[in-house]
Amino acid sequence: MTNPQDQPEPESQDQTNDDRGEDHKPHEALTVFYERLRHSIDADELHEFARRPLPDRADQAAFSRFTALLEAVAGNGHTPVEDRIFLAETMPFPNILVKLSQDADPKVRRAVAANRDDKNWLVGLLTKDEDPQVRAAALLNPMTSWKMRLEGAQDPATDPDTLDYLAGLGVSEEKDGPMILASMVRRAVALNPTTPEETIRTLARDDRVEVAHAAQERLGR
Repeated sequence: MTNPQDQPEPESQDQTNDDRGEDHKPHEALTVFYERLRHSIDADELHEFARRPLPDRADQAAFSRFTALLEAVAGNGHTPVEDRIFLAETMPFPNILVKLSQDADPKVRRAVAANRDDKNWLVGLLTKDEDPQVRAAALLNPMTSWKMRLEGAQDPATDPDTLDYLAGLGVSEEKDGPMILASMVRRAVALNPTTPEETIRTLARDDRVEVAHAAQERLGR
C-alpha cells in the first residue's frame, strides 16, 4: 500500500501558469505569453521587459523566445514611448524593427529609420514616410539603397540639410561608394529646384563634369 505521505504534492497554480514553464507545451506557452504582452496595459511590466538584457545567444531557445516576446512589447502602444524608441535604436532584429516602423509616434519611426541594422527594403519604405524627419533619417542611413537616395535627391520636399548630405555622397560622405551612382545622386541634387544655392555652388565645382554642368546651369553660368 502506498503511503499518502509519499504522494507528490500537487503543483500550485503559480507553477502551472508560470510563463517560463510548461516545458511540455513550449510553443503554446510562448503563444500565450506573447498574446498577454501584446495586449497588456501595464506600462511598468512592458517597460521592465523592454529593458531586460538579451539572453546569451548560445542558448538559442531562450534567445529566440525572448526576441519573439520583444516583438509583442514593441508592437504594444502601451509600452512607454521612451522604451519603444530605445528598442528602435538598439535592436537588430527585423521582426521587431518592422513592428516599430509602423508605430503611430513619428519619433519611434525616426529611430527605426536611423538604425543601421535595418534591412535596405525597410529603410527604403521609411524614405516615403509621411513625416519629413522620418524620411530624412532614412535618406541619411547608409543602408538606404541608391535608388531611394536618387528619388530623395529628386524630391522637392526633401529638406535642405538632407539635400546637402546627399550632395556630398562619394565626395565627403561614403567616399568608397560606387562613383557613378553617387554622381547620379549629386546631379539630381543640383537639378532639384529646392536645393539651397550654397549647395549648388559647391556642386558647380564637382569633379564629375555632368554634376558640375548641371549645377552651373542652375547658377546661370
